[in-house]
Amino acid sequence: MTSWVQRLSERSRLGLLTLVPIFFLLLLLIVFPPDGNERAAWAQFIGRFHPLLIHLPIGLILLVPVLEVVGRHPRFPYLRQSADFVLGLATFSAIAAAAFGWCLARNGGYSGPLVTQHMWGGLFLSLLCWTCWMLSNRADDRQPSSLYLIALTITIALMIWTGYRGGQLVRGEDHFTKVMPGGMRRFLRVKLASEGMAATSDNTFYGARIQPIFQGHCITCHGRDKHKSNLRVDSYDSLVRGGKHGPVIKAANFHGSELFRRITLSPSDDDFMPKGKRPLSAYEVKLIELWIAAGASNTLAVDAIKNVPSRETPNAEVTFETVDTAAVAKERSNLASVVAQLQRQYPNLLEYESRASANLVVNASLLGDRFRDADVAALAPIADRIVRADFSRTAITDQSAHTISSMKHLRVLRLTDTRITDATVNALSGCEQLDSLSVFGTGVTHGSLLTLTHLPKLRHAYVGGTAIRADATIPDTLKNKILF
Repeated sequence: MTSWVQRLSERSRLGLLTLVPIFFLLLLLIVFPPDGNERAAWAQFIGRFHPLLIHLPIGLILLVPVLEVVGRHPRFPYLRQSADFVLGLATFSAIAAAAFGWCLARNGGYSGPLVTQHMWGGLFLSLLCWTCWMLSNRADDRQPSSLYLIALTITIALMIWTGYRGGQLVRGEDHFTKVMPGGMRRFLRVKLASEGMAATSDNTFYGARIQPIFQGHCITCHGRDKHKSNLRVDSYDSLVRGGKHGPVIKAANFHGSELFRRITLSPSDDDFMPKGKRPLSAYEVKLIELWIAAGASNTLAVDAIKNVPSRETPNAEVTFETVDTAAVAKERSNLASVVAQLQRQYPNLLEYESRASANLVVNASLLGDRFRDADVAALAPIADRIVRADFSRTAITDQSAHTISSMKHLRVLRLTDTRITDATVNALSGCEQLDSLSVFGTGVTHGSLLTLTHLPKLRHAYVGGTAIRADATIPDTLKNKILF
């Protein structure tokens, strides 16, 4: 007896097959929602194609009503036949966009209602596209059914809503309503995201000087509806609680505060905040420094700190560093051929720190397990010029300790989720310029801490996920530097 599947048309079988990835995405959203944690770099890389892919279903869906309307004209009846094909393409592109979006949200450190709403909108949009596609299969002489027209209308409305939520994720919750005329905003009862920040007295230093900085620079990514890395700054309690890595502020210790470290990094650094936006001014950084040094309280009187600098002149002249290109070229000349060879061998892995420097930056994390000890050894001829190295999630082991230890000018070293142990950390005793070290998720133990005490410029050592316990005895010189 012929099965019911075999009796279906080829198009109907394709439609049923298309439901499989949609329901698989539904399962992913339920079981593995975005939780504010960063994961595999390869998944983040794939996910970053999401903003490119989303334009395909948007354009295709908007084309369908045009084909339906114009196709009613006697001269263009063939256009209505194209609507079915366009809806099929829209369905597949919507599924792809939703899948890539899940990769980005799940692995890129995103969380919050805004992210969740955008993801569910994308999922239901792909399902509605599929519904319209199935309903659009009709004979040429038939008019579109009412059910098809209703489904198409709902699909377009959901696409607009989902796209708007995506715009809020990228541009901030107020990217549209911020410039809305006041009268229209009041009529529609629209509130700005900044109005949702917990009210704080203007008579306190935090309320008058610190909260406005977070409101202007940070709330886009760390607000009520979107809190990347599970960090929110829309209220004092949320700020003090911190994010996925714990507190970002240590009262009376601005040097040991993760928030202060990140806002004072070079904008080219991966950890710099606010990412992709205008850096805080020197005046704003100084305010945060003074506030943390004074205890980071939300009740401190507005005039309690006496050495607050005056605000900069708004239109102060901006000057740029003059680069002596001849001097830079001369400084680079000794290793230029080796650097060029390594850049061909490892595309996008090695680059100069800046256009005015001969120092080098290595980022092997994108290669994952393909980057091994032999590849680290290949960097030996330029080791003395490397100032930042990221070997996170690669396959390196303690066999690379000797080469890494020869990088005497290292300022930042990331060994997250690698196979190294205490042997590699103990080999770093000669890296006296080391400022930041991450051994998160490695085999490092408490025995390596003695070496870290001898690194004069070390400010931060990330040891979460290792055998080093938060309740263990930490040397006094490291107590404000060890981060779990």
